[in-house]
Amino acid sequence: METLKEKTARGLFWGGMNNLVMQVIGVVFGIILARRLDDADYGMMAAIVVFTAIATELKDSGFKTALANESNPGDRDYNAVFWFNLLVGLGLYAILFLAAPLLRLYYSNAAVVPLARYAFLAVVITAFSTSQSAWLFKNLRTKQIAKAGMTATLMSSLTGVAMAFAGCRYWALATQSLVFVLVNTILLWHFSPWRPTMQWDFSPIRHLFGFSWKVMVTTIATQLNNNLINVLTFRHFGKIRAGHYFQAYQWDSKAFSLVQGMVSQVAQPVLVDLRSDADRQLQALRKLMRFTSFVAFPLLLGLALVAHEFIVLAIGEKWLPSVELLQLLCLSGCVMPLCTLLSNMVLSKGRSDLYMYATLGLCALQIVVLSTLWPQGLPTMVTAYAALNIGWLFVWYGLVHRLTGYRLMSFLKDTLPFALTAAGVMGATWLLTRTITQPWLLLPLRIVVAAMLYYAVLRMAGARILSECMAFILRKKGKEAAG
Repeated sequence: METLKEKTARGLFWGGMNNLVMQVIGVVFGIILARRLDDADYGMMAAIVVFTAIATELKDSGFKTALANESNPGDRDYNAVFWFNLLVGLGLYAILFLAAPLLRLYYSNAAVVPLARYAFLAVVITAFSTSQSAWLFKNLRTKQIAKAGMTATLMSSLTGVAMAFAGCRYWALATQSLVFVLVNTILLWHFSPWRPTMQWDFSPIRHLFGFSWKVMVTTIATQLNNNLINVLTFRHFGKIRAGHYFQAYQWDSKAFSLVQGMVSQVAQPVLVDLRSDADRQLQALRKLMRFTSFVAFPLLLGLALVAHEFIVLAIGEKWLPSVELLQLLCLSGCVMPLCTLLSNMVLSKGRSDLYMYATLGLCALQIVVLSTLWPQGLPTMVTAYAALNIGWLFVWYGLVHRLTGYRLMSFLKDTLPFALTAAGVMGATWLLTRTITQPWLLLPLRIVVAAMLYYAVLRMAGARILSECMAFILRKKGKEAAG
């Protein structure tokens, strides 16, 4: 029988493996697509991605999180969620299909209407998988979730690239997204032993909805936060400039999602399991905070350091306008996984109301600030976006402190050393390599130098999280060799 600690370690391993493979596949095929397609194609996707994301969250209604927050959800709960989500998904697609012409009026671009109607099919497809995904998530079946995600990413990427070479332009990007959710849904059904029945009992929905509707509102606000600049840029600067931002955001998102996805697959189930023991729960949170900081700060600040060389070598000089935007986004990308972790702690305490208010506050502030600043240009908007998200980390910390007593000095001790070390290492790496001008040499050299310096500094400082990670990797290799 696995202990909770072993389940958490296994979950982090498979969560990390899932996200690493998905992001590597995404990087490889993202490079191919970016070289094959142009900025206007990405701009078209930027125009509609927020609406698909919001519709998906409306369909899900926060029930996955609500089920994970239940101590022992039963078949009736999963069955009610399945049929409710399916009915809502079908209804939402019908509404979105009929409302799609409004996008033509907002963007003054008729081509977005058929593209939107096609992309919105994702809402119906994902409606079939919410309960299966929730069951696997609740039971920490991270290996199965990982296999589904990795396979879906590979299949969808191959499809997108094939269509791009066939001349399908932005339709290739839209189809790639649809193939991902379709394959992922099929595999989640394959890996989950739970199956729906024809018992149409929606009574559990009333109980779950008291918690889930706040999560739903919050996740919609989060999607709006993440995609607001896409919408404003397409409307005010056109599809080419929107494509530049969309390209920068997708690379930043791939980086912070690697860490965020790793910890989010285990954080809430683990924290909920420890809810009856406040001290152990807080200690688990602190360890996850240290691990997240240990990985996120060097990864994102490192990406900012090599952004120019990466863009030039990977996707070509036509995307150079994305470099500055990517570097700015990486600053806020550092704290995104930490914000997710702290928000999971708030949810584990059953306070979906605080979770909702905090996210809505950020959303409202961003709408006001970004809508005001757009005449100053896109870099100014992105700078403000990054600053607001960095500042909001302390709002999330304040809520966790209120609920758990997590002291400020402990919070800073868990995060600041890794942030300062990573920043110092990137600064030193830049100084050591600043005279090199060839991108093909500069990119790998900076990666190697930064990695060696970061490891050396943490090793000399005796960072426990480094020792624990190395010990886990060695144990994993030992078990594989023995097997």
